[in-house]
Amino acid sequence: MKRKISGVTIELRKGDITRQKDCEAVVNAANARLQTGGGVAGAIHKAAGPQLEKEAVPLGPLEPGEAVITGAFELPNRYVIHCLGPVYGKDKPEAELLANCYSNALDLAEEHRLPSIAFPAISTGIFGYPIEEAARVAITTIIGKITEIKHLKNIVFVLYSSKDLEVYEKILEQILQGKEYLG
Repeated sequence: MKRKISGVTIELRKGDITRQKDCEAVVNAANARLQTGGGVAGAIHKAAGPQLEKEAVPLGPLEPGEAVITGAFELPNRYVIHCLGPVYGKDKPEAELLANCYSNALDLAEEHRLPSIAFPAISTGIFGYPIEEAARVAITTIIGKITEIKHLKNIVFVLYSSKDLEVYEKILEQILQGKEYLG
């Protein structure tokens, strides 16, 4: 599913975040110390190779909502933007911290003049954020920042499961039905 808003394409796709050849940067749902971990972080670190951890670790630790950028090494991208999402039920206020992840990642992409970025569903794995709530925060935050974007032309959400993709599609449609955008 693709939707164009103010000249920026938002795309939802099912897939593997480590195989997004058409994106300049991929976003890592990182842990605070920016080390190899499980889930998205483990997959990205494994695909990028050991150099990713060597470059990333000195940039940590991160607080929930913060983001940093590194090279992508053996990934098919130029950069990895590492975001520490909130642990649901622990890090408060969850929605604000999750929104900060997306906002800060977009700011780094703009600062580096990137034309495209791919996001996973940050905090929805082991951090326990309910997928519908997380999708609403992610999509609302990105749409809210679109008028500030100058360089990004493609923002992709890469969802690992068909169920997550369906949730994101539903939330995107609900949000867009409540607003009118001319692309």
